[in-house]
Amino acid sequence: MSAEKLAFLQNFYTGVTLYVPAEPEAPAAARPAATVAPDQPVATLAAAKPATPAPEPRTSSMPSTGFSKPSAGLERLTSSILSPPVASVANPALVPPAATSALATDPAVPPVMLTPFTTLGSNAAGAVLLCRLPREQFVRLHRNVFLNKMLQALGFVMEDVMLVNVESELPVALVNLRQQLDATHIIAFGKNLLDVTIRNTQIYEPVLFPSLNLSYLASATIDLVEYDVSLKKRLWPGLQAMFLR
Repeated sequence: MSAEKLAFLQNFYTGVTLYVPAEPEAPAAARPAATVAPDQPVATLAAAKPATPAPEPRTSSMPSTGFSKPSAGLERLTSSILSPPVASVANPALVPPAATSALATDPAVPPVMLTPFTTLGSNAAGAVLLCRLPREQFVRLHRNVFLNKMLQALGFVMEDVMLVNVESELPVALVNLRQQLDATHIIAFGKNLLDVTIRNTQIYEPVLFPSLNLSYLASATIDLVEYDVSLKKRLWPGLQAMFLR
């Protein structure tokens, strides 16, 4: 259709657009930011759109705790709840009795220094009969027939010697014995009875410790030697070497 005919038809149909040719779209940079009516000022459009108010800073209603950061305060509060109270040594009332006894014990003290023992007799001749027996048997030991005959053969009586009962599986310390009695001759009926003789003595062989002014003889237990003739025969030469030389 020619342009003249198109113009005629547009004039014939007043106010009706029959054909509008497509116009090329303007580039983004050249496109206007907004379309404003000619009779409406720009300030009116700016006032019509309310400005978004800036957010106000939030203030906490909780009082300040003095911590530099909340996480630090939470860690301290959690640790105070979950951690048990530590008893101070400076306050003995907070320390259990078992802990108090453990604190009072010096770990540098050898266990043999704490071995308890009981004595019976006078130790007039400096001789000691060492054993490890139940207490009810030990208190009757001075009436033992075998021991009385053995001492009689050596020229002693029961009142001349000291009976010592070791009340532990550990040996007794010689230094502790000598604090209570003058021991120069020790006959041990059993093993592991005296600390200074554990590793350097043999059974039925008398040993002399010149630096300690001590002679020592180890034997089997009293109940074994008393009823065994062969053991008595092994014991007697050692006794003679100690007392009758």
